Amino acid sequence: MSDTAQLASDAGSRDPAVGLRAVRALRMLVDRLEALQVENAREQGWSWQEIAHCLEVTRQAVHKKYAGGRGLLRREK
Repeated sequence: MSDTAQLASDAGSRDPAVGLRAVRALRMLVDRLEALQVENAREQGWSWQEIAHCLEVTRQAVHKKYAGGRGLLRREK
């Protein structure tokens, strides 16, 4: 079974310790995937509004999270 499938299975565990660890790991995975896709969209010329629409958040929320050098998309120089 893949790691992701195992995490999904563990998230439904009756053992809270197992379930909560899996939920945290899945949340971290989703955050990384979202950042990668936001970066992908920006590289393809998408506006913050277009990205926000797909994520069902406000333009301000997605811009605050990923723009301005403080978000997950910041690159070290």
